[in-house]
Amino acid sequence: MVGIRSGFHQITYRLRSKRALPHLLASVLLWMGGMTIAHAQESGYFVTYDHHMEEPGSLEVEFEPTTAQPGGGNRFFSGLTEFEYGTTAWWTTELYLEGQKTLNDITVFSGYRLENRFHILPGDHWINPVLYLEYERLSADKALKEVVGFDGQEDGLEPNGITRGEVEREVETRLILSSDYKGWNISENFIGEKNLAHEPWEFGYAIGISRPLGLAASPFACSFCPENFRAGLELYGGLGTADRFTFHDTSQYIAPVLAWSLPAGPVFRISPSFGLTDPAYGFILRLGVSYEFSGFGHAMRAFFTGRPR
Repeated sequence: MVGIRSGFHQITYRLRSKRALPHLLASVLLWMGGMTIAHAQESGYFVTYDHHMEEPGSLEVEFEPTTAQPGGGNRFFSGLTEFEYGTTAWWTTELYLEGQKTLNDITVFSGYRLENRFHILPGDHWINPVLYLEYERLSADKALKEVVGFDGQEDGLEPNGITRGEVEREVETRLILSSDYKGWNISENFIGEKNLAHEPWEFGYAIGISRPLGLAASPFACSFCPENFRAGLELYGGLGTADRFTFHDTSQYIAPVLAWSLPAGPVFRISPSFGLTDPAYGFILRLGVSYEFSGFGHAMRAFFTGRPR
């Protein structure tokens, strides 16, 4: 943290000089290069959420590409960029920016999501409940971040030129129940999503289980030690609507997950999803790479106030 404080002293001093901009850009680049990069506990999940919150004042940035191809349609590539900030020890907030490209079709910016997660009980318990609330403003959405209602591969057949004009404003809620036991994480999510245009509630679920390949940390710094890898499995799918709560005609998936955390560096994740029912996509490939910037919030406050931490 000494490097962060000294870096901000340089930035704030140069902001007051006459030729501030070139020096400011150089100082920011030097400061970012020396900023502490860390990673939080990663369960590796893509659809399921666990109870682990972002560290207060830390910012995690992640890019999450997804690709799939509906039966009889064109393959698409969706890109989701996430900015996750630890507001407090019990509150994590997140901004998603989303776009997608479908082959033989136009590229579109799909919109954004604003997410908040609230840890209900302080400390760790046998079962840790978390409340999740998200607002979405999306069109031509193909990120497949959740599966609710009767979502299926037929949704991916409509051309982007049509769906980009169909802006959907939705609220998504989740009850997250998560437990850690002897290295294992087991998480269950019950999902409810409501389109604000007078449509019924849609429901879904996600279940995840994961564990690091090694529990004992190596005494030496290494990138390929077993404890740097975490493997698991997700089950997720739709549960129909408030008018028709059912598994019938819904999409159901099973997805192995693998996360690789480099020491003081990025986290890489991969998950191939396999559709178990006819409405589901046959295969979805999800990738993810993330960095966590420790102390980001404190550094920003020091920058704007001109006072060291």
